[in-house]
Amino acid sequence: MKFIDEAKIWIKAGDGGKGCVAFRREKFIPRGGPSGGNGGKGGDIILCGTKNMTTLMDFRFNKHVKAPKGAHGEGALKDGRGGQDVVMKVPLGTIIYNEDTNDVLGDITEEGQTLVIAKGGRGGKGNTFFKTSVNQAPQFAQPGEPGEEKNIRLELKLLADVGLVGMPNAGKSTLLSVISKAHPKIADYPFTTLTPVLGVVTHKNLPAFTVADIPGLIEGAHKGEGLGIQFLRHVERTKIFVHLVSVSPDETLSPQKRFSTIEKELAHYDPSFPKRKRMVLLTKIDLLPTKKALKEVMEPFKKKKLKVFAISAATRVGIGEWLDYLGKCLVTGC
Repeated sequence: MKFIDEAKIWIKAGDGGKGCVAFRREKFIPRGGPSGGNGGKGGDIILCGTKNMTTLMDFRFNKHVKAPKGAHGEGALKDGRGGQDVVMKVPLGTIIYNEDTNDVLGDITEEGQTLVIAKGGRGGKGNTFFKTSVNQAPQFAQPGEPGEEKNIRLELKLLADVGLVGMPNAGKSTLLSVISKAHPKIADYPFTTLTPVLGVVTHKNLPAFTVADIPGLIEGAHKGEGLGIQFLRHVERTKIFVHLVSVSPDETLSPQKRFSTIEKELAHYDPSFPKRKRMVLLTKIDLLPTKKALKEVMEPFKKKKLKVFAISAATRVGIGEWLDYLGKCLVTGC
């Protein structure tokens, strides 16, 4: 499934029904008086959060959403039926903007959370409503009010407990496939992962948590280089960052240089990033010739007072220890 994290939609709530002009015509009841009913309210358009969706794919081809009108009032004091509300399911993490003004209209972050994004028009009053002592037989009624009409933009920012960041080929997708049931595309070339991927991790007796693979981060990502600018928004709501750094001898840049490059890109995009919780995960340690070589790579990170772990997704070395710490960190704080 293609990952869609932005959608633009025209929405129109239902118009209210017209009030009715009617008079009683019953045998043996002279001067029956007005009996026009009120029009029904137009249907609302409501957004509802669901954890069963992870993209805005459903809105890719559904660019126009319109709620039903309210029914008109009738004689014999019959009010018109209200138009049915239209409920649109959206994934958690969806922010709603007014496309014309760029104002934020709402933010869906919880399962079952609802937001009335366009209100249906009120139904018009029938002529019965306007009867007074000086106007016993009003010949008029109200028209229904129009429903709200808007151009909106939906923007998805993934809600994840843990965000995996790092240079292409750092091993993010491979790690995610090992620790969860997610099945990202994996290959030995840059930009294998073209879309963010979410996985749910269960480890021992710790509560399950979600992990997101954020792809396409390279130098200049915040300026639009590579794929990063498209997906950097998904790092904003991540609780803990795990920065993967490959220690493979085939890398042209040093581990410290690759680490600092991504850190700078994230800080350019979000100045608060350096204050957020993160740890370093050295990957592909099975490719190092000796334990001494690994210790030499780890030392500069430890000097920066960063929590450092070393793993191999291929051999599963170190993954259990890292997940122990990560799971407890999410529960009790780092």
